[in-house]
Amino acid sequence: MRFTILSFAALASSVTAVGNAIVKNNSTSTFYLWSVGSSVGPRQAIAPGGTYTEALHHDATTGGIAIKITKTNDGLYTGAPTQVFSYSLDGAQVWYDLSTVFGEPFNGQRITVASATGGTIDWPQGKNPGGSQVKVASSDGNVVFTAFKAG
Repeated sequence: MRFTILSFAALASSVTAVGNAIVKNNSTSTFYLWSVGSSVGPRQAIAPGGTYTEALHHDATTGGIAIKITKTNDGLYTGAPTQVFSYSLDGAQVWYDLSTVFGEPFNGQRITVASATGGTIDWPQGKNPGGSQVKVASSDGNVVFTAFKAG
């Protein structure tokens, strides 16, 4: 029994807390997202005021996760403008970034990605203001993508 307790204590001390990837919809219309690594997760509809949360995790095949966001129901499969909030969990750190493909679905709307322990990515007009904006934070905190109302 003593060995079991010591082994459990050693295992518990080796596990580190992991934060979440969160997507907040503070805009006025529903958008859709898919969490993509080596496979595509189910479509999530995020209504105004809604959120999506997943535990930060590592994909052994791709190395990272891309949360792909469109404003159309089937946008991932139709070539609709897609916002990509990507992250890569690397032990005690998480690296995160924003990019787009096929256009800018949040053009004219502010979008951000922020972490309490890392830098903020801010696209005031919903499009890349220029340059690489890769940020890094402690993996025990949350990384939050927020889409704001146009204006």
